[in-house]
Amino acid sequence: MADLITFDGVTKRFGDRTVLDSLDLSVHPGKHVTLIGPSGSGKTTILRLLMTLLTPDPATITVGGRRLWPAPEKQVREVRKDIGMVFQQFNLFPHMKVLRNITEAPVHVLGLSKDEAEERGRELLDLVGLGEYTDSYPSRLSGGQQQRVAIARALAMRPKVLLLDEVTSALDPELVTGVLDLLRDIARSTDVTMVCVTHEMSFARDVSDCVMMFDEGRVLEYGPPEKIFSDPEHERTREFLGAIL
Repeated sequence: MADLITFDGVTKRFGDRTVLDSLDLSVHPGKHVTLIGPSGSGKTTILRLLMTLLTPDPATITVGGRRLWPAPEKQVREVRKDIGMVFQQFNLFPHMKVLRNITEAPVHVLGLSKDEAEERGRELLDLVGLGEYTDSYPSRLSGGQQQRVAIARALAMRPKVLLLDEVTSALDPELVTGVLDLLRDIARSTDVTMVCVTHEMSFARDVSDCVMMFDEGRVLEYGPPEKIFSDPEHERTREFLGAIL
């Protein structure tokens, strides 16, 4: 099976600090990969590189067999269409109603008609349990509901890859379970490839095909969740899991 995502010797520095250190990484289509590790270990940097919010030092990143970096700007825009991301903060457009938040990018980026985009948007709002909120503004929704809209917005682009960056970290504790249950349902019912950064270890155990432990910009070890969580090989992994489980 050909890799959907590849990082080939990717390094990212901020001044004198090396956040990613010659990282080689691959993700197969349809797989769910969770990145764990201490804050500052480089996990979110991987997602931001895939979203082209950051650029690496000289290296190669490909998605779907096409170069994301280095590549001409037109190609970068085309490859980016295959990638959706849900951030820690919801980043909804406050002046747009919920349905338009979801349809704006499919219309202007994918070229869908307004009717087609709205039909898809209503289907996704039903999927995330918010079908009755199409005409609401984000400010009228709870944090958990706003994050559900953000997930629907990402899925509206029909991405091959869905990136999830600590999507429950800004939520009140009582709202976390609902959002994680929704993501579990999406993982089980779609073929979208997921790359997730989370400190919710029960969620990582449930949805992951592969868990990667990061520390100081490198992958210390990786494997199926039952291996990483029950019998990790690296002492640093044992220390990290012992501190948070």
